[in-house]
Amino acid sequence: MGPSVIIDDIWAEFVVTRHSQLRDELVTEYAPLVRFVVSRLGIPSTTLLEADDLISYGLIGLINAIDRFDPSRGVRFEAFATSRIRGAVIDQLRVLNWLPRSAVARVRQIENALANLEQRFGRPAKEQEAAAEVGVSTDRYRQMLLEVGIVILSLDAPLGSLMQDDEVASLSDLLEDPDTMGPAEQVEQQELITFLTTAIDRLPERERLLLSLYYHEELTMKEISKVMGVSESRVCQLHMQAVLRLRASMNVQQDCEDTTRSKQRQVTTAGRRHSKQKINSIS
Repeated sequence: MGPSVIIDDIWAEFVVTRHSQLRDELVTEYAPLVRFVVSRLGIPSTTLLEADDLISYGLIGLINAIDRFDPSRGVRFEAFATSRIRGAVIDQLRVLNWLPRSAVARVRQIENALANLEQRFGRPAKEQEAAAEVGVSTDRYRQMLLEVGIVILSLDAPLGSLMQDDEVASLSDLLEDPDTMGPAEQVEQQELITFLTTAIDRLPERERLLLSLYYHEELTMKEISKVMGVSESRVCQLHMQAVLRLRASMNVQQDCEDTTRSKQRQVTTAGRRHSKQKINSIS
């Protein structure tokens, strides 16, 4: 029997018996998934937090996913478990107060600066321009990009507020549609995909290459640094800047769409009111 057949048999038996030994076998089987998911979060290593700690937090999410998974629904376990592994790590970091308000404030500050500059110049801002807009030196700006990595900023981060607990769309969610949606939702989703595609096309060539290597080729930061011929920390800086550009562009676009819809509603309401007044005057 092949490995997949054996795993299917283990799942079938575990769903019925919930035997701890079977759970251990499943944990062992999917342990590499934890390391992969944690590596994609882009959390910088520090003296206070070791990689093994992050893996341990991820294993908690994996065990939770194993206990909750229902093979009969036809969903791949890897897809089901990924969000729970990621969530377990992030939740634990929040418990440890690993998301300081200052880091979140820096994210907002850089996002706003990039959005303002892009609207002003009609192109992505250069690092020197972004640094000047924030009011810091270029070296300090680059350090800030590394520091905001602690906020676990990636295409998996929510498109809305970083501090809200509600489920909101992330940039990566816009890249694929795993669920069936109604016609209106499909139109809105397609619009968002179009906006994201346009925003990516507007990125500097080096940042587009980095995102492609990271999210499509699934290379690590270390591997990307060798391909691009820069240091690993520089890759992290460029990654953070690229994602901040995309988040800023998408937020600006959403604000524009909201404003347009609001004006359209006002025009429609005014038109209806005018028509009603005209009918009443004729009566």
